Amino acid sequence: MCAVTAGQRGRLVQVIDHANKVGKKILMSGGGRCNFTNTGTTPGNFLSANPHFCKSALARYTPADFIDMVERHGIAYHEKELGQLFCDVSSKQIVRMLLDECAAAGVQICTDCGVQNIERGTDGFHVQTARGVFHSASLVIATGGLSIPSMGASGFGYEVARRFGHELLPTRAGLVPLTLSGKHQERFAELSGVALPVEAHCNGQSFRNSMLITHRGVSGPAILQISSFWQPGDDLRLDLLPGLDAGEWLQRMKRERSAAELRTVLSEVIPRRLALRLCEQWLGDKPVRQLDERQIKAAAELLSGFPLVASGTEGYRTAEVTLGGVDTRKVSSSTMESQLVPGLHFIGEVLDVTGWLGGYNFQWAWASGHAAGNAV
Repeated sequence: MCAVTAGQRGRLVQVIDHANKVGKKILMSGGGRCNFTNTGTTPGNFLSANPHFCKSALARYTPADFIDMVERHGIAYHEKELGQLFCDVSSKQIVRMLLDECAAAGVQICTDCGVQNIERGTDGFHVQTARGVFHSASLVIATGGLSIPSMGASGFGYEVARRFGHELLPTRAGLVPLTLSGKHQERFAELSGVALPVEAHCNGQSFRNSMLITHRGVSGPAILQISSFWQPGDDLRLDLLPGLDAGEWLQRMKRERSAAELRTVLSEVIPRRLALRLCEQWLGDKPVRQLDERQIKAAAELLSGFPLVASGTEGYRTAEVTLGGVDTRKVSSSTMESQLVPGLHFIGEVLDVTGWLGGYNFQWAWASGHAAGNAV
């Protein structure tokens, strides 16, 4: 996006990529259909030590702008849920669109080209690569974070930032499955594959979506979302009956289904295997009529605020994003240019700007790339 924007302004642009082909993360995203933006994107959908930083770029390149490009290239798309837009056919179409835009703008792209050294002289930047030295007036770092190293992710962008005097905020995996251990994992053993809608709560944030129990812990959109706000030791609660008042529901079951077992009525609102495990481990196994007021209150509290004691995350191996990164306090929010080194720009995930799940991180990539492309 940055290369296209700069090229359209008549700039001579060289893209240097250490991977053997461009856009690998685009290709794998959204199950191969690329959740390329979210129509509801706002600055409130991003985490950053400076929540105001992303506002300028997002305002100047909106989801509608990217959708215009997608439609111009005849790419069919659909909204899956919550403003998330996906290609009807394949994420390859988004990569092809960007490559076609680059070609039309005269952009040169060099793949399989590792960077060995970067120097800045009086005449600009000198980038030593496996294919020789490139000279430029401006240098844009668009190397992403540490997530999914099997796709070529590395800390290269952070090393460049540190070398030129920029501070880094601590990085950690975000939008990532959570792991359980010990008795907490044992209680969920044999439930791998069970999925259900939940509302996850942690540190004042909540997300309602589906959760999937895995052989190592929990995943699914609700868990991935809340993982960005959770750290080991934090209180994490799950409403297993989102949209339902658990206390009122139990009282109604006691009136209307008094002879039924608790596990039976519970199996009608959550997956049966989970209902059985909850009754075995926490709620007891008895007819609903035998529940007194105290037991109903305790059961309602557990169902609406189940304490999930996670031990950690699956880490960068499966994380969709990296939290933290280049401190934005020394980067211009309008041009993405370093305030320490003229001509040096940082865009996308390498910066301390991380979006929610659902196309927001792509929109930040497009918006920050567009901002830098208009400034180099």
